[in-house]
Amino acid sequence: MNSVFEPSRGARLKTLRVALLGGAALAMAGAASAQEIRVWSGYPELAPFYEHVAEGMKAEYPDLSVRVEAIALREHEKRLALGLTSGEAAEVIELGTSTATRYLENELFNVAPDDVAAFVQDPANFNDFFRDSASYEGTVYGLPLFRGQSALYYNTEMFEAAGLTEPPADMADYTSYAEQLTQRDAAGAPTVSGWSLRLSGGGQGIAEKFWINMFQYGENLVEQNEAGLWRADFANEQGRAALKQYLENVHTLKTVTVEMPADAEAFEREQTAMFIRESWVIGDIAAKAPDLSYATATLPRGSIVAPVSLWISGEGEKADAAWAFAQAANDPENLLWLLDNVGWLPNRSGLDYSAILEAKPALAAFVDYPDTYEFFSLPNIGPVEEILTRTAARLTEAFANPALAADDAAIDAVLVGMQDEINGLLQREGLLAE
Repeated sequence: MNSVFEPSRGARLKTLRVALLGGAALAMAGAASAQEIRVWSGYPELAPFYEHVAEGMKAEYPDLSVRVEAIALREHEKRLALGLTSGEAAEVIELGTSTATRYLENELFNVAPDDVAAFVQDPANFNDFFRDSASYEGTVYGLPLFRGQSALYYNTEMFEAAGLTEPPADMADYTSYAEQLTQRDAAGAPTVSGWSLRLSGGGQGIAEKFWINMFQYGENLVEQNEAGLWRADFANEQGRAALKQYLENVHTLKTVTVEMPADAEAFEREQTAMFIRESWVIGDIAAKAPDLSYATATLPRGSIVAPVSLWISGEGEKADAAWAFAQAANDPENLLWLLDNVGWLPNRSGLDYSAILEAKPALAAFVDYPDTYEFFSLPNIGPVEEILTRTAARLTEAFANPALAADDAAIDAVLVGMQDEINGLLQREGLLAE
């Protein structure tokens, strides 16, 4: 355990003991003595991690019961909206910064105690990016935990069969490789996609994946100016190249279709040769397709980073126990367990990944990248979800229109429509940069 935690945990233990003594007194009066906190997660695969953290706390907190409730992300976000506004939310809440902003604006998460704030603000523990991801207007509210970060997954046996010896180096390679890797039936219809693109499914995910691809061309969905305001300005050559690549692969080259199996499940079943996804897929492959021959690679320019933190709600003893749990989750042993067993990347600095990388070299693309590698993140602004959802709806419509594939003017019109709608949303919120 990191020494920074020791004094605070000792103090919390004392507090909790006092609380438990109080609970014992209540038990004598017929009330329950055990204390329970709940952990709400939007990633079912993380349930074992939180249970591992709780198990490790038993020696210090024998009467503390931790109930982990991990469900799919969209359902998680819905229950948060209801739970936080009604006061029925769990004490420990796992949530990405971009979504947490709306609750921070309305003061629905607890301000971090001084010792937790000092820990988060210590540059030995977190760099400025992750410190800020758990803060609002300069005040620490959460404890950074893990992040989503993307890389390329590719099937090495399919690459070898196609005569490909290296992962794609630029976006032109991605299309060229997709053509060479696509497997077809006698009629020429694709049976194994060369490159699985996000063409359908959850709305925000479509926009996020498009942003990742457009970022490789040097463009962003929205950008912030020095005054802290935002603007969309991607109706240009780079934006056109990104959208056209989707359209060409779907409608012209037919390396992938909207109907084909996609994402991690398709990759694990060898229904696609390559796709871009976060590090959790490594753990998923180990569990569901342990014999799959694959490798990972960094993207041509850089990756999205989606930081996730633990936030606390509630009051009194339960809030104290919740902070103790969040601190325990950030213990180096627990964070390495997280990477090794689940695959999500810890946000904390100074961890020694060497033993895990030796056993799981696929993780290297996520933690060992070029010095020039660039990152971007979803903006921490209230309307970000509406921006992504509306953009995804326009992209889905565009992906289904074969007439766009060879019509640059029509592609530009789609991009202008997307861009204008985003800027309209930013203007409505007083966030538009002129």
